[in-house]
Amino acid sequence: MAARRPQADPEPPTPGPATGEDLVERARALQPWLRAQAERGEADRAVPPAVVDALADAGVFRLLTPRRLGGQETGLRTLMEVSEVLGEADGSTAWTAVSVAVTNRLACCFPDRAQDEMFGADPHARVTGATAPTGIGRRVPGGWTVTGRWSHNSAAPYATWAVLGALLRDGDGTATFRALVLVPAAELVREDTWHAVGMKGTARHTLIARDVMVPDHRVLSLPTAAGAAGPSSGGPDDLPPTLPLGLAPMLSPCLVGPLLGLGNAALATVREAATHGPPPFTVHGVRADSVGAQIQLAEAALQLRTARLHAYDAVDRIDRGFVDHAERARVRAQAGHAAQHVLTAVDTLLNVHGADAFADTDPLQRMWRDAGIAARHAGLVPAVGYEVYGKALLGIEEPVGLVI
Repeated sequence: MAARRPQADPEPPTPGPATGEDLVERARALQPWLRAQAERGEADRAVPPAVVDALADAGVFRLLTPRRLGGQETGLRTLMEVSEVLGEADGSTAWTAVSVAVTNRLACCFPDRAQDEMFGADPHARVTGATAPTGIGRRVPGGWTVTGRWSHNSAAPYATWAVLGALLRDGDGTATFRALVLVPAAELVREDTWHAVGMKGTARHTLIARDVMVPDHRVLSLPTAAGAAGPSSGGPDDLPPTLPLGLAPMLSPCLVGPLLGLGNAALATVREAATHGPPPFTVHGVRADSVGAQIQLAEAALQLRTARLHAYDAVDRIDRGFVDHAERARVRAQAGHAAQHVLTAVDTLLNVHGADAFADTDPLQRMWRDAGIAARHAGLVPAVGYEVYGKALLGIEEPVGLVI
């Protein structure tokens, strides 16, 4: 049965010390409250402001941000664990959490001056972004004027800054380089364009810039962002092994956490329901008596286990230190592979539960829709990951994408 919206929103838990274990427990303590907010987030097509505030208070958005900027400075395993727990309560909330945490970390690849502008006055700064270079920048004294449109900026209504991809051109129009630019959200126009069947609460709006001035210290080359820490002066004593890595190794595996949570929630829902209703047109009193249901539940649980093993192996590899191209290729492939296992598991579970799963009041249909959208993010397309990994296995040095 779908969670009922409470008459008054309960107060979110008060944050405690920020150890990795405590950060996970903060997320777990929020689960009942987040389930109660899920319907509202779906109806409003944005997670409620109170949920955003609760995630901020729990330190979720700052999980990967360096301590010197007010962050938690955790590894990717902690982010995966936290997002998995959040995903068990609500897919959109978990996706919002991961998107902001990862983009906040990406913003820390910019020079120190830019980092201080973001976090110096506001340790709770929230960064959204779209790295596809769909904007154009033209050289002016001291920086660039940037114009463009960028789709799919998760949590855009709550962002204070945005990291956006652009093709920068010199004065005579010659292409110079692909770059990321860091822009205050207040200088951008936001269009509510996210109308999707799943992950409705992620508010992945379109951002528009019209001749926005971006100073040089808020520009970072896309290849640098994809593979290295950028020009920050933070040394090895300032940052753990995860943080010096750029976008490429981090993005894909981080996206799997919310999917794992959705799969866990679907399994728990079907297991509980199996003890109540009979499978139609059978002699069984309840679904749990059916050997067919038992076999499918086992298959789904093992598919989720496989996904989890791949996902955590990937982030553990990154947390252990710098990974070369071959390992980055494997991580990319593992992420897409894990996502497909979650999709297969959720489909299997819906087969066990039957057509009732698609009733508006049944939480399974939202889990199914959310998983279907999340697993098809560009960073999780399995064919791309397999191609990247296959080329690496064969020693073929041929680029496939912009960030791997």
